[in-house]
Amino acid sequence: MKPAIFILAASALPLARKLKQELDGIIHAPESVKGGDVVYVKARLEVARLFKESRSIIGLCASGILIRAVAPHLNDKHVEPPVVAVAEDGSSAVPLLGGHHGANELARKIAGITGGTAAITTASDVRLGKAFEELEPGYVLGNSQDVKSATVAALRGETVERRETVAAESGGPSKLIYHPRSLVVGVGCERGVEPEELRTLIEETFDEHGLAREAIAHYASIDLKEDEAAVTALGNVRFFSTKELNAQSYRVMKPSEIVRAEVGTPSVAEAAALAAAGPDGELIVPKTKSKRATVAIAQAPAPILEPRGRVRGTVHVVGLGPGAMATRSPEATRILQSTDDWVGYQLYLELASDCRDGQILHSFPLGAEEDRCRQAMTLAKRGRQVALVCSGDAGIYAMAALVYELIDLAPCRIAVNVVPGISAFQAAAAKAGALIGHDFCCISLSDLLTPWETIEARIEAAAMGDFVVAFYNPRSMKRQDQLSRAIEILREHRPETTPVVVASNLGRPEESVAITPLVEFDPANVDMLTVVLVGSSQSKSFKRGDGRTYAYTPRGYAKKRQA
Repeated sequence: MKPAIFILAASALPLARKLKQELDGIIHAPESVKGGDVVYVKARLEVARLFKESRSIIGLCASGILIRAVAPHLNDKHVEPPVVAVAEDGSSAVPLLGGHHGANELARKIAGITGGTAAITTASDVRLGKAFEELEPGYVLGNSQDVKSATVAALRGETVERRETVAAESGGPSKLIYHPRSLVVGVGCERGVEPEELRTLIEETFDEHGLAREAIAHYASIDLKEDEAAVTALGNVRFFSTKELNAQSYRVMKPSEIVRAEVGTPSVAEAAALAAAGPDGELIVPKTKSKRATVAIAQAPAPILEPRGRVRGTVHVVGLGPGAMATRSPEATRILQSTDDWVGYQLYLELASDCRDGQILHSFPLGAEEDRCRQAMTLAKRGRQVALVCSGDAGIYAMAALVYELIDLAPCRIAVNVVPGISAFQAAAAKAGALIGHDFCCISLSDLLTPWETIEARIEAAAMGDFVVAFYNPRSMKRQDQLSRAIEILREHRPETTPVVVASNLGRPEESVAITPLVEFDPANVDMLTVVLVGSSQSKSFKRGDGRTYAYTPRGYAKKRQA
């Protein structure tokens, strides 16, 4: 995860850009500062959010600002991210939190970049040169509970052994165990095996051979298992093609002709482990079987920092909401920032530009919906993490349903993650009051994909059912009459005073929201960027002291009050 470079003022931008280039970071700046990668509204809340997301934080500001922001969220120093305060002129870098979990090293790197001083204050660093729990990349400390006692002993001049091993050994105050993450667990299984069976087999295999689970770099399997629940439940799995596994055939110890007949290669677990461990890796545990699963373990000569194989690709169908950053969900922002590729209509990609940091853009014109989905799926099949960007909610007149439709037509093994957003009808209702306070429905007036006869029948049903109705795609250059006909139908079942909400460009600078009685509503004032909400027979509107009119649909609480 890229470090967050947090700034308060434009004066910090030059140093922030330098650190971004050297440390591959992301600049978080307030709305008043142009040139940041991510825009925030409140400094304290932004720092707290980053801290809770376990992001390394480099604050080009006073230490106190960072301390006060994260103080309410301090819990466990063993898992909390590094927090470093840096003077705007780069003269000093002060690790505030996570000193032995990357902050001290990060401060040293920053000082090296700026020519300043890393103000390291931890006793073990000052007197021992390096803290016991400050690890090299790819290593994990097996007995972290003994670090404090070991540090005290070392400061007294006593000898503390540092042992590096993949074995499940016990340490103590005078012996610290460091595990290199150099083990790869190759797995195979029958289709539909219970996740518990595979997990149990792995645990039993590690126990039988005296290996430390902390030494696992990742898991590996054949790409045919990308959508196997038991395999994906392991997390951190790398996949290999049949061709790649066949290239390991000369190294496997227990090939199977039955397996070859099933998947085209004589080995899955062993071959996958060896492929992931690399040409200098060694198979240290041959294939072990349960009733429906297999496991093998290979060891690389050093910690695996750049895994081979590919991860399971994912299409994240992301709903941006109305368009404004403030109405976008934190989950949508996180996905946009962490994916490899963005696919979508050009305007939607522009609305998310504050989240972009090197993602590859695949922009499409309006109307190329299926092309967008196919492109996103093609990228995911290559192991890419893809954001298929939609406005509003990803599942309401957007791309989520089309993605699943295409998978239904041509099954594939990619993962799909639908990230909801605030839809236009929700935003419009909220801006105007509470018009969808009771039963409602949404109807698209576009007859491009649905025959008008079907749409008209749905409008009739909604009118007779007395639903609040939200009309999407009300008009276009080629469609001028559908909205007029829809309103004509509703007028037969609604009083003239029924409030109609007309909202356009929601969440954007040109936003417009108006409320008018049904009798006065003119469809000619509506364009393709507008959503129209028509109340039920019970909906009401009234003017408040601020001069604004508000619309709402009562839920029925008046009956309770009268009871």
